Amino acid sequence: MIMNTELDNIIAYFKKLQNEICNSLEHLDGSAKFNSDEWNREEGGGGLTKVILDGNVFEKGGVNFSHVYGKLPEVLKKEIAKENDDAYFHATGISIVIHPKNPFVPIIHMNVRYFKMLDKEGGITIDEWFGGGIDLSPAYPNEADAKHFHSTLNTVCDHFDSEYYPKFKKWSDDYFTITHRREMRGVGGIFFDHLRPANDNEREKLFSFLQSVGNCFIPLYTELVKRNNDKTFTPKNKEWQFIRRGRYAEFNLVYDRGTHFGLRTNGRIESILMSLPPHAEWKYDHHPEKNSEEEKTLVFFQAKNWL
Repeated sequence: MIMNTELDNIIAYFKKLQNEICNSLEHLDGSAKFNSDEWNREEGGGGLTKVILDGNVFEKGGVNFSHVYGKLPEVLKKEIAKENDDAYFHATGISIVIHPKNPFVPIIHMNVRYFKMLDKEGGITIDEWFGGGIDLSPAYPNEADAKHFHSTLNTVCDHFDSEYYPKFKKWSDDYFTITHRREMRGVGGIFFDHLRPANDNEREKLFSFLQSVGNCFIPLYTELVKRNNDKTFTPKNKEWQFIRRGRYAEFNLVYDRGTHFGLRTNGRIESILMSLPPHAEWKYDHHPEKNSEEEKTLVFFQAKNWL
């Protein structure tokens, strides 16, 4: 299989970012190390899943790189209205989900990806797009953290286009809503998909934007961990964290596009489901105590201006 230079460069960036993020998280944890698990997809491609478990800071975390390719599956042909029987695709990216031990350290998720479709294997490009995003799911309200998170993303976006942040922030608010619960998964962030370049210059701009989003992960999350990891917590706080993790799992299994894409393209199930928390709870008809910090959380997780 021969890849073009643009695809090679994008894949190389994702691999480099995976290594940098894993090294930084290991340093931040101070104890646990990532285990590496290389895998292959029968129809073409594969990836490298890196998982950290039972550390000082991180109860579970995954940083997954993948590059899968091959004949466009029937389910994707219908979704993107491509009837070409010879259509060939490449999909590559990294996906990160970190579940911390301390309930006051938020869950963080990031995904950056690239999709390319050819008229046939080794043929000409007939479609391509960039996608991704980063969002935060705390168990407890923390306005300072939410403002810092969104302010950083606003700065990243404004460097490329002043319309990016408000557009992608709204997209995130809408996307990361657990519709059947009528509540947001957390405090949102930015989300974007199907950003199609019209020419080479625009492809370069979109790839640069994608890299800026990916590169902001380490400084952003390092700051949030340092702010909150030494806070004392109680069994009640841990119980609430497990309940919020349950909401996280519901979203990923019911709505998450990356999960659905992996399942529909015969992806590796352990890598697809690495985003699920190590422990979670579902309490029947659970309602937090009136005026408690837990009840305030449900009001806090709403679409709002954090700047």
